[in-house]
Amino acid sequence: MREAAVVAQPNPLQRIPGVAIALAALIVLFGAIAPGFLTPANFSNVLVQSTILTMLALPMTLIIMSEGLDLSMGAVLTLTSLCVAIVSLSTKSMLLGLGAGVLVGAAFGTVNGWLVAILGIPPFVATLGTLGMAQGLSLIVSDGQSVVGIPHSVRDIYSATLLGIPVPIVLALVTYAAFHGLLYHTRFGSYVFALGGNREALRYAGLSPNKLLIAVYALGGTMAGVAGLLMTARMNSGHPTAGLGLEFDAIAAVAVGGTSFERGNGWLLGTLLGVLAVGVLRNGLNLISLPSSVQVASVGVLVIVALFLDGLRSRA
Repeated sequence: MREAAVVAQPNPLQRIPGVAIALAALIVLFGAIAPGFLTPANFSNVLVQSTILTMLALPMTLIIMSEGLDLSMGAVLTLTSLCVAIVSLSTKSMLLGLGAGVLVGAAFGTVNGWLVAILGIPPFVATLGTLGMAQGLSLIVSDGQSVVGIPHSVRDIYSATLLGIPVPIVLALVTYAAFHGLLYHTRFGSYVFALGGNREALRYAGLSPNKLLIAVYALGGTMAGVAGLLMTARMNSGHPTAGLGLEFDAIAAVAVGGTSFERGNGWLLGTLLGVLAVGVLRNGLNLISLPSSVQVASVGVLVIVALFLDGLRSRA
């Protein structure tokens, strides 16, 4: 009886050993072969460069927990970054630029949720369609050119510090804390678990799974708008292809972190470790001067290796 009771107790740490092992292995590997990798300045650089991905991967975790997927997030990030650049340039106001980006992102997220929840279109197909819409709008509003000359109030965000800590890292930590509280300490968080695990229970409780699903996708779009501010500040401009492909890194970070694509099984700390693993991998490959095409393939390999390690551990 005692052994059965022990087996029945879920241990949250069991969800992350694969990504933890992969992250540690990457640090050891690049520490040995990449000059300058094991320096405080480079580790700070990895953390700062991972902040935008963090803001995408955390809401992506909730979307995947609800048995969904958002392929449009990178393209929406690009569009919101352009909105931040254009509005802040014309108004000289960072807050108005951020507001424009958040509104556009939330609108696309709401459309994604409506397509999936109300029309019943599979998430892959629905968000693939909105990806094309966002990418096309980015080319239209920018005329295919970079938007330059943004105010200092925007571009200084990426290089500013707060109590010696880079502002992007502070924003990422605040975002993680907010999502942790939302998912684990609010009713909405329990509803997100139920969206992927037991939607019938939501209906019996008098709740609308469709409205909740739309809210989850809208939250993802909103965070793409917030991340658009950091993207604009990072590039010192708005560019029509700036965020393309980041949705793949976000999905990879969530998958590597141990979130299941079914049954509402998610783990935000694992996602954070997945973001760091992707960031370390890309940083190390940059230091040894490998092309971006190899980096994309390597992220795919990272996903496979981390999930393979988890599978071995589960069978053991």
